[in-house]
Amino acid sequence: MAKKVVATLKTGKGKEYSKVITMVKSPKTGAYSFKEIIAHNDHVKDAIDAAKSAAH
Repeated sequence: MAKKVVATLKTGKGKEYSKVITMVKSPKTGAYSFKEIIAHNDHVKDAIDAAKSAAH
């Protein structure tokens, strides 16, 4: 199944999107978790900034 998703993202309009993975620390336990977002290439920096502001 993963191969199909990767193949879809590499062809056609899928090249315009990137997978953004951010690491978020839980204030309660101190454990880290990962948040994955698929964002348009023009909005990758905005997605990272939004993830940072949501963590604080």
